[in-house]
Amino acid sequence: MAAGLMPGIVADRRSLRKVLIERRLALPADAWDGHCRRVCALLQAGFPQLSGMRVGFCWPFRKEPDLRPLIESWADEGRPGFAALLPVVIDENRALAFRAWSPDTVMVIDQYGIPTPAAGDFLIPQALLIPVNGFDAAGHRIGYGGGYFDRTLSSLSPRPLAIGVGFELARLDSIHPEPHDQRLDAMVTEDGIFFPSPGAAMARPAAGPVAA
Repeated sequence: MAAGLMPGIVADRRSLRKVLIERRLALPADAWDGHCRRVCALLQAGFPQLSGMRVGFCWPFRKEPDLRPLIESWADEGRPGFAALLPVVIDENRALAFRAWSPDTVMVIDQYGIPTPAAGDFLIPQALLIPVNGFDAAGHRIGYGGGYFDRTLSSLSPRPLAIGVGFELARLDSIHPEPHDQRLDAMVTEDGIFFPSPGAAMARPAAGPVAA
């Protein structure tokens, strides 16, 4: 369990989410920036195939990892097939839709206060870089409680590659998953790339250090 969290809090996701978000918001600006750079470097080194795929990511909200420098570097490579996508909330009870994004995209603020593309065709992501408020060794995550990414992952066929992005301060022994919780295929923090292994800690693949 993350340091400082009482066992009773784990049973209450709302309280747990609040504690974890507050912990992330308390990160000093220089530490947050360093963590973001490290996460981007690890994604770039560990998942080179993403530079030729339709990749959904999220606008950095409440000090979530800022992936925009990495996304822009992939766009600058100009590999066929690459597209950066941002989620669009169509309805509270539906899966997310996705529109293409570039630094020149006209944006609007959605009902959650998050910038999203104002217009454009809806595209189907091949990979999703999903922010986490909490995550565990089995590959489960805690988001904001709306279930959007769970519905999205369960509704798309083929299922996109689902990579969680976050910081080590969000690591938990278990989130006590519910039946609807969709597992991540991998998790990236400033400490490395981890793959889910039920009953054991997420194991880092054998690889050398990556420069931030």
